[in-house]
This record gives sequence, C-alpha cells and structure tokens, in this order.
Amino acid sequence: MYFEIDSKVRDDKGLCLLRNETHRFAEEVMRPAAKKLDRMPDPEQVIAKGSPYWNVLKEMKAMGYHRLFFHKDYGGLGLSAIEAHIILEELGWGSVGLATAIGVDQVPAGVASLFALGDVIDNLVIPWAEDTEAKFHGCWGVTEPECGSDYIMATQESFLPYVRQLHPGQVKADNSGDGWVINGPKANWLSSAPAATHAGLHVTLPPHDSLANGAFCIVPLEQKGVTKGKPIDKLGLRDDPQGDLVFDNVYIPDDYMIIRPPFYELRVGQILCLTSCFVGTIFTGLARAAFEEALEYSKNRTQGGKPICEHQSIKHKLYAMFEKVESSRYYTRKVMEHVWEKIYIEGTFDASSMHALSAQIYGKRSAFEVAHEAVQIFGGYGLTRDFLVEKLFRDARAGLIEDGTTEVLGLSAAYNIIQEYC
Repeated sequence: MYFEIDSKVRDDKGLCLLRNETHRFAEEVMRPAAKKLDRMPDPEQVIAKGSPYWNVLKEMKAMGYHRLFFHKDYGGLGLSAIEAHIILEELGWGSVGLATAIGVDQVPAGVASLFALGDVIDNLVIPWAEDTEAKFHGCWGVTEPECGSDYIMATQESFLPYVRQLHPGQVKADNSGDGWVINGPKANWLSSAPAATHAGLHVTLPPHDSLANGAFCIVPLEQKGVTKGKPIDKLGLRDDPQGDLVFDNVYIPDDYMIIRPPFYELRVGQILCLTSCFVGTIFTGLARAAFEEALEYSKNRTQGGKPICEHQSIKHKLYAMFEKVESSRYYTRKVMEHVWEKIYIEGTFDASSMHALSAQIYGKRSAFEVAHEAVQIFGGYGLTRDFLVEKLFRDARAGLIEDGTTEVLGLSAAYNIIQEYC
C-alpha cells in the first residue's frame, strides 16, 4: 500500500480503514471478475445472466458505491471529497471498467437527486438509492453517430459562438402535452447501455438547430420503441460493456425532463466537472496498479546477475512512474475537493471546469504513460495475457478516448483558460 503524505489522511483511522476496506473489495471482488470478463470472447457474455458483471454490480451496490454522487438528502452517502477520492482510486485500481459501470449507474438518478423535484425523487431516486440487487442500472447517453466529443464542447459557455458549426444533434425530444416524445440514435460508445434499465439522456429541443439548445432527461429503457445494440467488441475496457441506443417515439413524463434551458449549459457543465473528477481518479488507480505490478516484477526478475530494479535504466523508469502516480493522486484529489465544495457544500454550482477537465486529462495520460512503461519493464511478458499489465495497458489506451478524447477535453479547457485565467 502506498505511503500517504497528507498527515490529515494518514493519521485519520477512519480514512485508513476506508482505504483498506475498499482495497480489499477491489482486490478480492473486482479483479478476479474483471479478468474473467476481459477474456470472454463474445462481449454479449459480459452482460448475460449469471455473468460476474452482475455479481460485482450487486456487491458494489451493497457497499453503497452507487450512491457516491447522490445528494445526501436523497440517499447519498454524505461523504467528504477525500473519502470519495479514496474509494474511487481503489475501485480504479481494481478495475477501471467495473468502476465505470458503477459510475454511469449513478447518472440518471444521481443527477435527478441534485436537480429534480417531487415525484421523481420519491418514485425513482429513493428506490434507486435503496437498490442492492441491481434492479436499477443506469447509463449515460451523450455521444451520437454524428456527434462525438464535440457534444462536450457544446455545453461550454466559451464555445457557444462556434456551436452552430457543429452537427445540430440526432436525438430529439418534442413536447407531447403532458410529456415528451424522443427519437433518434445514440452512438456505440455508451458505457453499460446494453445492460441498463434507465438512461440519463442528452437531447435537443425544438427547433433542434443546435446542441446547445439541449436538455437532460431520464428515459426508462425497458419500454416499446427503445432498441439496445449489442455490446461492441473492443481493444480495452472489455469489462465495461458499451453499445448504442435507438429511440423510436419513446414517451417520458414531463417531470423526467430534469435539466432544461436556460440552465442546461450551466448544470451540465457542473455535471462534467463531477464526472471529470471521477474519471481522473479511477485512472489514477489504474496508473498505481501498473506501477505496483512493474515494481514487484522488477524486484523478482533477474538479468545480468541481479534483479532488474538494480539496473539504472529500470530505476529511471520506476522513478518516473512513481512521480506520475503521486502527482496524479494529489492533483485529482485537490480538484475533487474544490468541485465537491462548490456542488455539495456551498451549492453554488460554479466549480472550475478548466481544473476539472485538466484533472481528467492528467489522470488518463498518467495511466497510459505508466502502463506503457510497465509493459516495457516486463518486456515480452508484458505482451502476454499471463500478466495483468497487458490488460492495464489496453484499458489505459481506451481511456485516452473514453469520456471525451484528451485532445477535445484540452481544447475545451483552453477556451476557459483564455477567458477566465488572470
């Protein structure tokens, strides 16, 4: 286990117990399941009845991990930012794919817990928070066949002058008196969509001329008019089933339209701050996992008459990996504290998106760079499925694209830096 340099955390018995408990869960429950899921030749096996995916999801819900981002008044755990960060790093250490599953699971009801009123809270949010059997499972419907990472740009105030140069959006919601009717396709890259019961869905509203004229709604997926695509067969994060959704005259009641103009850009921007902290932190866990695998291997692998960790070239690599892991941990933690304060404590919803986005980018880049060096240290063995680093490398590579490419996320942050940095 790593040495915690923050004495406030290191000397807090409760936080140490939390870290140890979550680490045990990640090691004993998540890692064995993730290995089995990763090696399934058919992605449909991942979400089949009796799959380890469902067993882990139930156990994560029993631990309360599906309520990390819920408002404390509606079933949330009421954790501090540091507590949430500790949990997420360990879950990422266990499996970024399965950590993503419990992350997107929270999007429909978690967002509703922050912004919805009345019946949605009683009929959906509270039952979701109380669910420990995975009767509810959420996904996040953002990207579309014609709209990828640019969907993120459309929610950034500084990019609004350019948003009409983008595709106007494919999933549309039209008012139907007492509710809304939804039509259009979402892309193949929706985490947990093939297994989900509900989607937190981004749609455009009439006149459907811009992604910025959008809304966020909850759509129950087990109803007429919803088509779930098969899980896609992909390089990495194979324990994170992804697929498309298509909507054909799908009805939702009016109170399921959770975020509407004129609050769409502001509130979705703050949701992205939360999810960026989540992603940056779980990939910090992956980076640490890769570093620890390489460190242990280098102590046991002998070449030139001594363990390879005693060779200068390997020492240089190990130091650089350690530096990235530690920097990633404390940067993502500090940014999460800021975002947590603005959303859950002060309720001002004015967290710095440029910092949140940079935390996600830094965490993902660190994970890939560390995993890459881990494979180099393992040599040929690092390319075989006999060693965990092979999976970690593939998962880290997928992370540079998932939840927004690092290039687009950086561009989005840059707009805010130019406008706001002083």
